[in-house]
Amino acid sequence: MRCKNCDGTLRTDYLYCPACGGKVIRNRITVKNLWVDILDRYFNLDNTFIKTFVHLFTKPENVIEGYLQGQRRKYLNPISYLGIAITFSGFIVFMMTRSIGDMDFDFLDTGVQTVYQEKMMAFVLDFQALFFIFFVPLMAVAGWLCFDQKRYNFAERTTIFMYTLAHFSLFSFIPSILILAFAPHFYLSFSLIGSLTMLAYAGYVVTRISLSKGMGLVARLLLFYFFLGILYFMLSALIPIIMFLTGQLTLDDLQPMNS
Repeated sequence: MRCKNCDGTLRTDYLYCPACGGKVIRNRITVKNLWVDILDRYFNLDNTFIKTFVHLFTKPENVIEGYLQGQRRKYLNPISYLGIAITFSGFIVFMMTRSIGDMDFDFLDTGVQTVYQEKMMAFVLDFQALFFIFFVPLMAVAGWLCFDQKRYNFAERTTIFMYTLAHFSLFSFIPSILILAFAPHFYLSFSLIGSLTMLAYAGYVVTRISLSKGMGLVARLLLFYFFLGILYFMLSALIPIIMFLTGQLTLDDLQPMNS
């Protein structure tokens, strides 16, 4: 028997080729084994995805620091985990696009709703994946003081928050879909609550990984949120500037919409 990937010689009881690591395929493709292969290749549900998902709730330090210290097989790597999160968020973007007319942009009850708000939302949806990915290094920059005693470099801090943001996106997926399906006018209010939840979860991850304790940890967390707020404000201010420069926004769009 020979390997179909590298043409190496195989024993009949081998499940994987010892030369190239390829899985030994003996059966024809069916709907069942095609589905199993897709799950194994893209989601790795059979051995690492569920374990990664659960442990990022219960012991995120084991998942994240395990990867940073060279552990590669026990948990799903951050790139794959982030890729799954972005894939799922694509469904949310699709539903938001379909429901954007039903959303309440005056969720703070100011009595003012503008074309600017709707155009901003449409622009963010168009580049949602890019903004999602860009938020990871923002958190990595803001969190540098939280891990000073461990001397994590920028790439290592990026890994920490890659896991953090991907996990938040995944555990908020089902509530987001339900809100968009049955009560889209509440979605922006839900998003605000979700953003606060994301910050709370990021603080939880930092607390579990950082060596700081007591007031030192509290001070570092407050600085993390402070720097992150500044960076987020700068990014948020940059978006309308880009839209004005490219002609996607005009001064007329800032006027209140007619009721």
